[in-house]
Amino acid sequence: MKRFALVILLAFLFAATGAQAALRVDIMNPGQNIVSLALAAPLTGPDRQAGAMGAQLQKYIDQNLSFLPFMRLTPESAVLGGTVLNGWEPPNLDFKRFQLAGSDILVTSYWPNGDSGTGAVQIRAFETNSGGRIFGKEYPKVSSSDLPQVADRFCADLLEILTGSGDFFRSTLAFVKKTGKMSANVWLVKPTGRDLRRVTNMPGEALSPSWSPDGRFVVFSHIDPKSHALGVWDRASGKVQRIRFPGNVVIGPSFMPDNKVAVALSKGRYPVIYLLNHTFQKERILEEHNSINVSPTFDKTGSKMAFTSSRLGGPQIFLKDLGSGSTSRVSMNGSYNTEANLSPDGTLVVYSRMTSYGNRIFVQDLVTGEERQVSFGPGSDEQPSFCADSYFIAFSSSRGGGRSIYLTTRHGGDAKKVPTGDGQALFPRWGLTERTK
Repeated sequence: MKRFALVILLAFLFAATGAQAALRVDIMNPGQNIVSLALAAPLTGPDRQAGAMGAQLQKYIDQNLSFLPFMRLTPESAVLGGTVLNGWEPPNLDFKRFQLAGSDILVTSYWPNGDSGTGAVQIRAFETNSGGRIFGKEYPKVSSSDLPQVADRFCADLLEILTGSGDFFRSTLAFVKKTGKMSANVWLVKPTGRDLRRVTNMPGEALSPSWSPDGRFVVFSHIDPKSHALGVWDRASGKVQRIRFPGNVVIGPSFMPDNKVAVALSKGRYPVIYLLNHTFQKERILEEHNSINVSPTFDKTGSKMAFTSSRLGGPQIFLKDLGSGSTSRVSMNGSYNTEANLSPDGTLVVYSRMTSYGNRIFVQDLVTGEERQVSFGPGSDEQPSFCADSYFIAFSSSRGGGRSIYLTTRHGGDAKKVPTGDGQALFPRWGLTERTK
């Protein structure tokens, strides 16, 4: 499988100067290297620091990049001579001062028509050692309200060049915010905590949201005092459907790559995983057994399905090849493993395990056969899900008291909290809501 070993490609919308950069960041394998990045002061001209939109955009970019565990931001105080430069590209860049501060990458931004009102901004990234340009792009017609989106687009573009994928900054998390007994709705938030908003307002309790691959729909389980149902939020219209399967309990819906939905339905003791067609009617059975089978999740090809089953007694994680129909056990340790999520590249399964210290998140590598614990509490960590890049993992945790959403990676490391406001935040699921242009 492709492992995203980075080869930098130069892609510019304006003239490039300097040698080609050759920086590599392999985030997929253990022992990933750390890259140090410095932000030069934004400019409206040589030695003229931008203090309006330029300064605000700089803050957004700084905040965004702080979420990347393999990137270290160079403090302005560490740069001898300061970060206000005589220019924004060679030969008017003093790379030496940033090299001495330990920076591998220097980012410059230039507002050719000033940084008030509406105008263009040019952002470039250079390798400090060679002076080679890594990336450069102009973002036209930028107003103050556009600054968060410009920061996201630049960070996504840069991250894609550095790692092979910019999906983290092109993603939106769907999650459930619980505000009381039988009161929980679906909310959206960027993984950096911006653009927080509620998208459903229904009596009852929403559970287990899942994005469609095209970013238009979110499906979820919904329970009210009278029934279970499949909830469907349409991004285009803002409307919500509630689709009932009379007599059935609706558990853990998930989209497949073709925008069809898989969901566990149960009229009795043992749930059956069904594939629904595009009008959300039963099309065929994906998994049936004399046991509990729930929480289907798929790789980006739709050829593999991970799910939770009790067929061996306690709940364990299984993988089904939908072409051959063969099923194999994934979780080989622990007596209680649930809430599987298959990485889009099909190489990893992440799940929650009950331990004597609370639930913890584990990743099983389907290629090497190795299992790795990636969360360590305190509290209880549950409901993990992979970003489209198969690198970042979101999960809910009680480590701060109430339930909140945290981010880690396929390798583990310090978890970073996603700001979601008041209320219990659960069931985070990634969706790609901005496409590469």
